[in-house]
Amino acid sequence: NKLSFIIKFTSMRNAVIDLGTNTFNLLIADVTENDFKLIHTEKEGVSLGMGGIHKKIISEDAFERGIKTLKHFNLICKHYQVEHIYAFGTSALRDANNSSDFVELIDKETGIHIEIISGEKEAELIYKGVHWSYDFKNPAVIMDIGGGSTEFIFADENGVNDMISLNIGISRIYQELELSDPAIVDEVIKIEHWLEEKSNGFFEGKSQAILIGASGTFETFYELIYNKKFPLTKECYVLPLDLMLKKIDDIIFSTSEERNQNEFLIPIRKKLAPIAAIKTRWVLKKLKIKTVLVSPCSLKEGAMLEGFKV
Repeated sequence: NKLSFIIKFTSMRNAVIDLGTNTFNLLIADVTENDFKLIHTEKEGVSLGMGGIHKKIISEDAFERGIKTLKHFNLICKHYQVEHIYAFGTSALRDANNSSDFVELIDKETGIHIEIISGEKEAELIYKGVHWSYDFKNPAVIMDIGGGSTEFIFADENGVNDMISLNIGISRIYQELELSDPAIVDEVIKIEHWLEEKSNGFFEGKSQAILIGASGTFETFYELIYNKKFPLTKECYVLPLDLMLKKIDDIIFSTSEERNQNEFLIPIRKKLAPIAAIKTRWVLKKLKIKTVLVSPCSLKEGAMLEGFKV
C-alpha cells in the first residue's frame, strides 16, 4: 500500500536494495531533495525464485543465497558509512508463502528490514527511476523485465497514463515451460501463446512508438549489440531496432555453450537470456515499437529519489 510510505527528503547517505526474483541490486548514494550522487552500485545473481516460484515458496537453497548476499551488501554499506538501508522485496517475495520467514531471518541476521511492495508500487518506483533519465516529452512505454514479474508503464510529459505488473517473469517461464538447447520454433511459439494468455488482454488496442527498457536485461542487449560494457551514466541510449531484432534472434536460438562463452552475460542471464529475448521480441511486435532506448535506471533509483522511509 503506497500510503504506508512517508516521503522524507534529507541530505544523507542512503542505500537501496532491490531484492529481485533473479538479481539483488545495491545502490548507495548521497541524497538531496531533488537528486543524488552515486557512491557505489553492485548486483548479485541470487536466483531467489529459482526452484520455488511456481510452488509459491522461497527454496532452502535460495534462502541461503539471499542471506549470503545481504550479509555482503550489509558489509559494503558499513564500509561506505551508510546511514539508512531501504530494502524492497518484489515478485518472488510477494508470492511466497514463506516470505515472512525470509524477512524475519534477514532482519535478525543483518538488521536490514525488507518491505515487500505491491506490483503497482514496483511499477510506480520504476517510472520514477526512469523519469530521472528521460523527460517523456516524447511519450513512451517502459518495460522492466524481472524474474517473477514484468512491469509496463505508459507515460508522457504529463505523467503515467497506464501501468501494470504482470506475472510473466522470465524465471516463471523457465520453470513452467520447456526450452530446448538450442530452442526450437514450436517452443518459442508456445511461450508467445503463454505470454498472450497471461497478459489478460492488457495490450489489446495499444501501440507505442518508443520503448524504454529499464536497466537489467536491456543493458545486456546494449552490451551484446555494441560489444562493450554499458556506460556508468544516467543517460538513455538508443538500441537500433534492426540490430536489436537481429541480436534477439541470435540469442533465442543460441546454445548454452555459446552463451557460457559470452563475457557480457552474467551467470543467471546465460540460462535465461533466450526467454528474455522471446518476450522482448513479442512486446516489440505487439506494441508496434519503432524506437528502443535503454535507461540505466529502475526501481532502486526511483526509491532513492523518492526518499523512502517506512
